[in-house]
Amino acid sequence: MFEKILIANRGEIALRVLRACKELGISTVAVHSTADEAAMHVRLADESVCIGPPPAAESYLNIPAIIAACEITGAEAVHPGYGFLSENARFAEILAEHGITFIGPSPEHIRLMGDKVTAKQTAAELGIPVVPGSDGAVDTLEEARRVASDIGYPVLVKASAGGGGRGMKVARDATELEEAFLTARSEAAAAFGNDEVYIEKYLEKPRHIEVQVFGDGKGNAVHLGERDCSLQRRHQKVWEEALSPALNDEQRQQIGETVAQAAAKLGYAGAGTVEFLYENGEFHFIEMNTRLQVEHPVTEQITGLDLVQEQIRVASGAPLSVRQQDVELSGHAIEVRINAEDPATFIPSPGKVTHLHVPGGLGVRVDSHVYGEYVIPPHYDSLIGKLIVYGKNRNECLMRLRRALDEYVIDGVKTTIGLFEKLLKEPDIQDGAYDIHWLENWLRHQQD
Repeated sequence: MFEKILIANRGEIALRVLRACKELGISTVAVHSTADEAAMHVRLADESVCIGPPPAAESYLNIPAIIAACEITGAEAVHPGYGFLSENARFAEILAEHGITFIGPSPEHIRLMGDKVTAKQTAAELGIPVVPGSDGAVDTLEEARRVASDIGYPVLVKASAGGGGRGMKVARDATELEEAFLTARSEAAAAFGNDEVYIEKYLEKPRHIEVQVFGDGKGNAVHLGERDCSLQRRHQKVWEEALSPALNDEQRQQIGETVAQAAAKLGYAGAGTVEFLYENGEFHFIEMNTRLQVEHPVTEQITGLDLVQEQIRVASGAPLSVRQQDVELSGHAIEVRINAEDPATFIPSPGKVTHLHVPGGLGVRVDSHVYGEYVIPPHYDSLIGKLIVYGKNRNECLMRLRRALDEYVIDGVKTTIGLFEKLLKEPDIQDGAYDIHWLENWLRHQQD
């Protein structure tokens, strides 16, 4: 086991990793920008190193500064959290060149799954069901027209190196395809420095289902059930739950086994999430995230496993702590993302938290780095916390979420707490009858 781990991240995930390390008896090093000098993970870490000014490119994405922090403090391993450098294959390689362990999968697997076209091809080869579409990148408008005609409209033009909804355009007929193709390429080039795109069938009312998988890098892997992340705005998740209200036990077992077998064949090491669109009883692979997910707590609630500790153990060379037959999926969990944003316009609301009261009680968990008088900086993502509730069943979970939101008080900045209070009143939410377009449609009706 490692003696000292550097946490190459900030906010709630940095604090989450720090807590896992402390419970394993591992010393921690926090890195931070000048804007995060008073952050909670910096206050609680055994050591801290300032790695640059507020812009992420000059601090949290500054690989030389992070390597220097490791060498100064003697950190043996780096946990990247999510975002920033968590899926940067070159970062993992540079760490290895300096004799430092990257707590995550191999650079080869990060690179393999980081390109959406290659990932889709690999998934198909491993027996994972994929969305009908082009076999690879589509280079010309003529080729795009041929592919779209073959699979049928509507189609989705997607950036190969994409993420977060950028470089993603829908074409409902041949007249819309040219603009969608050119716009997607332009956005992809601007956002990712790579204008390569591919085409998939556009599913009208799918759910977003993802399967949590863990591998030991030695040909063993387990799945830990699925999460339903269908409530999204601009392709960004806002509400996640496990298990999905849309699946039955047979479907759950089938897709879980398929994913675990694929990860085992790959020799995958660490935490990974295989994401699907699910419609009319069929799963369609969309991507694999080779890191810890923001929504990992709901899986922890229904399995009783600490996923961050499991990441650390596997990276240290230890075997998986559970076999598939040991995994029990029990109860129901929901996570809502608390952002410092206006709940109606979603405009970011940085500033000082003048008063904070966090909900508690049975089945309530809050993962947040925010404290009273904390100043939320304007330089980063607006996520300031995650409210996670657990119950014996989904109905108990919804009632507990309602109660916890009512207790949650954050003054001084605007937050999305009010959004979730409204959503809980909707019959579709209460029944679990929603798809990936539901939230945006609902928001449009709210504005009318």
